[in-house]
Amino acid sequence: MKNKQWQLAQRPVGAPSKDTWQFVETELDDIGDGQLLIKVLYVSLDPAMRGWLNDAKSYIEPVQIGDVMRAGTVGKVISSKHEKYSEGDYVCGYQGVQLYGVSDGTGLYKVDPKLAPLSYYLGVLGMPGMTGYFGLLKTGEPKSGETVVVSGAAGAVGGLVGQIAKIKGCRVVGIAGGREKCDFLINELGFDAAVDYKAEKVKKALKVACPDGVDVFFDNVGGDILDDVLTQINMKARIVICGAISQYNNTTPVKGPSNYLSLLVNRAKMEGIVVFDNVAEYPTAMKDIAAWIQSGEMKVKDHIVEGIETFPDTLMMLFKGENFGKLVLKVGDE
Repeated sequence: MKNKQWQLAQRPVGAPSKDTWQFVETELDDIGDGQLLIKVLYVSLDPAMRGWLNDAKSYIEPVQIGDVMRAGTVGKVISSKHEKYSEGDYVCGYQGVQLYGVSDGTGLYKVDPKLAPLSYYLGVLGMPGMTGYFGLLKTGEPKSGETVVVSGAAGAVGGLVGQIAKIKGCRVVGIAGGREKCDFLINELGFDAAVDYKAEKVKKALKVACPDGVDVFFDNVGGDILDDVLTQINMKARIVICGAISQYNNTTPVKGPSNYLSLLVNRAKMEGIVVFDNVAEYPTAMKDIAAWIQSGEMKVKDHIVEGIETFPDTLMMLFKGENFGKLVLKVGDE
């Protein structure tokens, strides 16, 4: 049986290109004792993947040249010599961008396709969901009646953060690119207002959308948008730094917040989050999110692209703002 995989060929300077990767076909070896063979069905595409390409100190080791590109996956066990997994089990883990993965069980957990679509386990019930849930509730600490602003609001994390904030009784304003996305935030996800950064001056539009200022800012974008929001934060505001997608492909130094003295004036705090910090509490988050979906309080939007061959172009959709919802690559059939 043949495997197909995308390996890291060279470290990109600026935006990744097709030269960043090499597409390789290999023969699959027989599995050994304690191993299982997984047919990958869906691959999660996330902005964090760009950071994993840099040979720099971070919260996780970089992907090495020649390695399969790291990515979250959900798949089906097709052969097992592992005591905890059987043929036919569905599992989530980090098998990377390939058709088949061999695992010793480390980092895997079983999922049930009868409880939710498999793609959900890479989105609202996966890393993006855990990021949004803990980033907002534990770090942002929203209180009913407060104003929560979310950048990258139509993405996998942002859309979930805004909906949780609404469930907690907050006024929610999303920042997104394009009228279609902004309308979706208001009409489908229940946001109170939305700012179209492609068509409006963010600073000016925020003053209208947030007449009482900003209490919590959940930032996925960084750069100028972070600066604009900092001018409008309230006393004791909380700024959650989840990501800075506007800066990931820079060839110049990352643009830091020039308005950071607003933190001093308002006795506010800015804190970074990494999803792996809350692993022990994932079951609680998944239970809450699943209940909100079942009750209709939370809506889910996936953006699924088919074909492992499309990986380099599909990944770049994240950085061009072309995805609408959680971006997932479908690479196999059940």
